[in-house]
Amino acid sequence: MFYFGWEGGRICFLVFWVLVMTSITPVILSGGSGTRLWPLSTQNLPKQFLPLLSDKSLLQETILRLSGLDGVTLPVIVCNEKHCSLVDEQLKAIAVPAQAIFLEPVGRNTAPAIALVAMQALANGEDPILLVLPSDHAIADTAKLHRAINLAIIYAERGNLVAFGVTPTRAETGYGYIKFAECLDENDVYEIEKFVEKPNLVIAEEYVTSGCYCWNSGMFMFRASIFLQELQICSPDIYQACHKVLAGVVKNDNCFVIQKEDFIACPSDSIDYAVMEKTKNSLVIPINEAGWSDIGSWQALWECVNKDIQGNVVIGDAVLHAVENSYIHNSQNKKVVALGVKDIIIVTIGDTVLVAHKDKSQKIKDLL
Repeated sequence: MFYFGWEGGRICFLVFWVLVMTSITPVILSGGSGTRLWPLSTQNLPKQFLPLLSDKSLLQETILRLSGLDGVTLPVIVCNEKHCSLVDEQLKAIAVPAQAIFLEPVGRNTAPAIALVAMQALANGEDPILLVLPSDHAIADTAKLHRAINLAIIYAERGNLVAFGVTPTRAETGYGYIKFAECLDENDVYEIEKFVEKPNLVIAEEYVTSGCYCWNSGMFMFRASIFLQELQICSPDIYQACHKVLAGVVKNDNCFVIQKEDFIACPSDSIDYAVMEKTKNSLVIPINEAGWSDIGSWQALWECVNKDIQGNVVIGDAVLHAVENSYIHNSQNKKVVALGVKDIIIVTIGDTVLVAHKDKSQKIKDLL
């Protein structure tokens, strides 16, 4: 459908021209509550504001990861209104001001959040390409992400809605999947056959073996006007509700304060359900070997960080003997002692102690 038969210098020239002429607005979605990393992550201080992988928070790392990309503007942040000061403090700490901050009184998932940013851009007489990024993910190889973004720009310019997939390295039951169909060119750009919810282990193994599926990373790219066009077709109720919400927004400097009554009336839905699963205009670009994780559980966090020779991660005061493949995070002024166990999570903070098996760490959200 959109096959590119470029050769040599023609490819380089086109990519260069697109990058020079294109304005890319990063839309950082920071409204999550991070319950799966409880008790360290809480509603008042969710995981995107925590320094889990380095001395920078996940939000800060997400923004700094964009350094080196051509045509990228200052980021637009969407967050809960009670986290406004946290966002402001963390952006100041890395000297990257926000282009705008949308303050949500309640969560309404990703589709309304992105729609409001797109509508506001058009109201300002602009029509940028939006690069939608969750604020709480990890990517080890930034260069591979940049390559995928630069490739996606070409297709977003042509009117496609691009999803970024991740080539699976194992049968993972904690991620959604994208089944891809026809390959459009030699750069591994695919039409999307369908989105698939988190599978059980047997089905996940079948997906990985087939070679026709990638993980759904939750990252997307598209022109603002094209996204709204597809939203109006695929989910007109959200489209209409967001128009009403935007009309009632109160602007305070670069902050857009969303009115609670209007936002509660807006249907809550993800971009996957509201648009990407319904549109006929979507593509997926798999990111190979980028070291991506949504850090959606204590096990996922354990996988992302450096471990000792026994496979343990220890933060804080702890004594271990005959302990393997475990994650211990001690934030108290007391000593944690573990003996003869493996594959466990121990987290202490305040008056709370969590002890869990790594394989069950996805269930913390259900417990809460």
